[in-house]
Amino acid sequence: MKLSGVMPALVTPFGANNKIDFKAFEKLLVHLRDAGVTGWVPNGSTGEYFSQSTEERREVLQFVKDFAKPGEALIAGTNAPATREVIEQTAMAKEIGYDTVLLAPPFYTRPTQAELIKHYETVLAAVDVKLVLYSYPAKDGSDISFELMDHFADDPRVIGIKESSGVLQRAIDIASRYEGKIQLVSGSDDIALDFMFWGAESWICGPSNCMAKACCDLDRTHRAGDIGKAREMMKTLYRAMNILESGKFVQKIKYGCELQGLPVGECRAPLGPLTDAEKAEFRAAMEPILNW
Repeated sequence: MKLSGVMPALVTPFGANNKIDFKAFEKLLVHLRDAGVTGWVPNGSTGEYFSQSTEERREVLQFVKDFAKPGEALIAGTNAPATREVIEQTAMAKEIGYDTVLLAPPFYTRPTQAELIKHYETVLAAVDVKLVLYSYPAKDGSDISFELMDHFADDPRVIGIKESSGVLQRAIDIASRYEGKIQLVSGSDDIALDFMFWGAESWICGPSNCMAKACCDLDRTHRAGDIGKAREMMKTLYRAMNILESGKFVQKIKYGCELQGLPVGECRAPLGPLTDAEKAEFRAAMEPILNW
């Protein structure tokens, strides 16, 4: 399975009653498809899966699967703190029609690398899916080591790694060390162009919820070989991307959707609202993107 293009790590819209707003969700997905995204990644951290019941996760996965067209990639976030629950979530996704899942290390538990290897082996043994690893040590408290990637490098079901450490040298090392084995997937949005330069052909991108056309244009321009134009685009995107990385990521993504005329509601607790100052800062950075 070759991963390519911009695949949004989808937000989950909530209505005034704090329930999932599927009308707003459909409007967002139509907008993203029109912008040129290549697939869908529901129930990740950007989608606030941590706040959802199992039934809500099922509803989100089913809704996105029903919306997707043939040829659009489908990657389900099925993370949880315990291996047993990850298997349950992954089996549910498989039943709905997702053949690929995105899995970070189980949160809070901080497993050793040997424990993490066993965790992924157990999930793959239990459910016949392909796996995209997800490295985000600042959020998960655990790294995905080269020892672990070496272990899975020849497993055809471990197809990629979304690299969100923000360390470009690590991305370069992954790209060169596992070429033809584990695909490098861009996950550090404010250095996305650098990832593309070093061989990342896909971008699982939270910011594309609120700046889809700009993200897809950047990807297309790089693929066309116009590096100078791509660099200018990245300069325009950088400020907003960097503000997103500074904190309150999901809240800012949802506010960005509102600025695009695609309101998706507030985040669920414990994520709180943005301050007026935070809104003003992000709105200013979004101005050139809104006028893209």
